[in-house]
Amino acid sequence: MGRVGITCYPSIGGSGILACALGEELVRRGHEVHFISYERPVRVPENLPGLSFHQVAIREYELFRHPDYTLPLSVKMAEVAEEQDLDVLHVHYAVPHATAAFLARSMLKSAGRRAPRLVTTLHGTDTTLLGRDPGYRPAIRHALTQSDVVTAVSHSLGDETRRLFELPGPIEVIHNFFAPKTPARPREVIRRELGVADDECLVIHSSNLRPLKRVDRVLQAASEAARLLEPSAARFKLLILAGGDSAPLRPQIQRLGLEGRVIIRERVTEVEEPMLAADLSLYASETESFCLAILEGMAFGRPAVAFAVGGIPEVVETGRSGELVPNGDVGALGRALAGLIANPARRAALGANAQTRARAHFSPEKIVPEYERIYGF
Repeated sequence: MGRVGITCYPSIGGSGILACALGEELVRRGHEVHFISYERPVRVPENLPGLSFHQVAIREYELFRHPDYTLPLSVKMAEVAEEQDLDVLHVHYAVPHATAAFLARSMLKSAGRRAPRLVTTLHGTDTTLLGRDPGYRPAIRHALTQSDVVTAVSHSLGDETRRLFELPGPIEVIHNFFAPKTPARPREVIRRELGVADDECLVIHSSNLRPLKRVDRVLQAASEAARLLEPSAARFKLLILAGGDSAPLRPQIQRLGLEGRVIIRERVTEVEEPMLAADLSLYASETESFCLAILEGMAFGRPAVAFAVGGIPEVVETGRSGELVPNGDVGALGRALAGLIANPARRAALGANAQTRARAHFSPEKIVPEYERIYGF
């Protein structure tokens, strides 16, 4: 049995979802897991034996213009590591988590205590956004070089990180995984609740609505598909699972004439029922390190239509488990979407291949042992 401390952002997003799933899988394999964050992550269960949550208290002082998180996090990490005799601190994102973990280890070493192994997993933002800021780059590079192991969720992200930070050591690529829970209700009941008719194709988009997700292009592609399908009998609706405030989308939905076609559900933490109800997924991100939401759909046999950016081509085989088009070509995205909406047989074939690929390459049985290996278990 190993003892692992995990720190991630507790909000809805691929990194937090992956961290929570990893924690559950490690517990099922007999390890002990301790989550350390300012809030309980959205998918950390309350009463799972072997899994604990340790909350970081963030205090406000007039001396600081903004509340500091890094230092209280480092203190809590050191405290939990000593009290629970942790073998590993596994942090998701370098900023501020790897920096805090480095400080925690330094405090433990200076006190003559055992310092846990430090594993840092990169999910994208450290490289694609903060890593390009000279105010952050040196700190991120230092945190990565001080980690015992650095992992990335795709070869694309690993290669980009090595180039940007000129790291002396290797980056291990460990892809994301997804193990769907069995939905509580049947597909037809969920679709009826959403207002989707039996003969309508349900297209799904799930994201935190950050600007790089380009939900504006998702809506443009849906509008183009509707235009192309207008002479036919093929009908569809677009379901957006919004991990944030969807109000900014409303004017564009109205401008594009999509009011009766778009369904929005905010802050959905469990995706199994919506994915079961859907027929395919649609993404227009300008950059993606992996796109866990695509994998979630694939696990239910839902092919994706997306731009071929970042790590997405490592997940989706275009023409076999989904349709990928050149980055930024919204017209091509709309045409690919319309083609699958109008062709249920092809959609089903791609979906079957997508599900097979998800199980073969991105299952817990395939991925979690890779983390156990780098932990030294």
